[in-house]
Amino acid sequence: MFRFLTDSHPSTQFLAAFLRGRVQRARSGELDRGASAIEWVIIAAVVVGIVAGVAAVIMNALGSRAESVSDCIEGVRGANSGC
Repeated sequence: MFRFLTDSHPSTQFLAAFLRGRVQRARSGELDRGASAIEWVIIAAVVVGIVAGVAAVIMNALGSRAESVSDCIEGVRGANSGC
């Protein structure tokens, strides 16, 4: 393919070898690794989003429950509040 470059200067020989390697990698499907990495990034982003949503729900529930317990403790000092 790049036979005309192999009889030239060493830098053109390097270029020919480099291009041969790139063509072989492209034909072998080895360049699909980048697409796989992007898929993993998307999957990780979805999982992080789900975890953040669940954490927000749990924090909200704990906050309201803590406020309820605090009100109950304050109510014990005064009248019977039914806690």
